Parts: sequence; C-alpha cells; structure tokens
Amino acid sequence: MIREISLAGFLLLFAAAPVLADGPTATTPSSDAQSIFNGEDLEGWSGDERLWSVRDGVIHGETTAENKASGNTFLIWQGGNTADFELQLSFRCNATNNSGIQYRSTHNTSKNARNKWSLKGYQHEIRNEINFPNVSGFIYGEGLGRGRICLVGEKAVQEDGKKKVLETLITADEFKELFHLNDWNEVRIVAKGRHIQHYLNGRLILDFTDSPEQALSDGVLGLQLHAGKAMWAEYKDIRFRSL
Repeated sequence: MIREISLAGFLLLFAAAPVLADGPTATTPSSDAQSIFNGEDLEGWSGDERLWSVRDGVIHGETTAENKASGNTFLIWQGGNTADFELQLSFRCNATNNSGIQYRSTHNTSKNARNKWSLKGYQHEIRNEINFPNVSGFIYGEGLGRGRICLVGEKAVQEDGKKKVLETLITADEFKELFHLNDWNEVRIVAKGRHIQHYLNGRLILDFTDSPEQALSDGVLGLQLHAGKAMWAEYKDIRFRSL
C-alpha cells in the first residue's frame, strides 16, 4: 500500500538520513585548507638552491646543461607530514622530462643517496602529455621498487600482491579534453588511511586502496625535478589540510 507523506515529513526523513559522502574531501575541495607557499620566497621549503627559485609568484624548478640534477631531487616542505591529508595545487611544466608531487615519503639521507634532497615514497606523476598511460596523475613508487602502482583512470585495490581494477574512471579521449596542455592544471590529492584519490581539474581520475602490507601511512611532502634531460616545472596555489 502506498502511503502519502507531507512535505514536512519528507524533509524530516531526508534530514535524518545518513550522509554517505565523507565530508568535503569526498566531493569538493576544502575551503579551510591553509596555504603553505607564501608566493615570495622558499621559506618553509628545502631544496637545491641552484635549481629552485620563486619567479612571478610561483615556485620554479629548472635543470639546465650547466645546472644538472644529480639523481632525482626534491623541494621538501618543512612544515608538516602527510598522514591523512588533502593537498591542492596548480602546476605546469614542459614536455622534455617529468616532475612529480611526492607524499608520505621518507627523506633518504643515507650515504647512497644521489643528493641531499632524495625522497622515496608515493608520487603523483606530473607530465605535460596527453598520451595514455604517460599522463599526469598516476601513482609511481619513487624508490620503492614498485614502478607504476596505479594508473590514471583506475579505481583499484591492491590485494595479495596484485592490483585489481574495479572500475574505469576516465578514458583516454576524456583525459585529452580535461588536461590543459602547455598551461596550468589543478591537482587535488586526498589520502585517508590506505585509500588515495587523485583529482585533475575537478575530476576524479584515480582511486586506489593499497594493501596493509605495502601501504605508506605517513611521511614528507616534496616537489620533484627529474634527472636527465633539461626541464622546468612550476607550482602555485599550494594548500594543505590535515584530516
């Protein structure tokens, strides 16, 4: 039997229903994230001063034939760690090499480190490319021996040493429409426990749950300059929030 319900009764039932979204990090960027780059200098960050600077209000990293990177090198944020967090920023780079956003990472200070700013951990890949799968947004295991952990477009879980893809989040053609080649792109990373999400220009492009045995739970944040071919990468509007 169908029962009638008043508008007031419907609103009451709706208000009492459980909220399925996990707060602002599940759908939209947080409005209370704090800026961790002052737009003037690299106060609060540590990196190779030959390679990192601030130009026109943005962080500028560049390698040249004269100033090369001895191994992958990072500009490391000194203001906190990345356990459960939300990070928002914008980036642009050239196409000769790649960069990355390092999080939940360990500062490698061993004698075997190629330079003083070597990191190992999760990396959000940064590239100026639109050809799958070599695009911005996949998770790379920097120094972890895991290679490309989860690719753009994958909703996946790591179980029993293997990755299981559950769903396709974005296609190659859709990515080409979404990505701003040779221009600024917005990144948002949300990590809670073993669950990691990468957003590009407002769209979820990667959703990954790592295994209990391999998941990284905390560590530092850094921006990468890749060794090899001369390159540059720029970052701005960097905002961070601990969850």
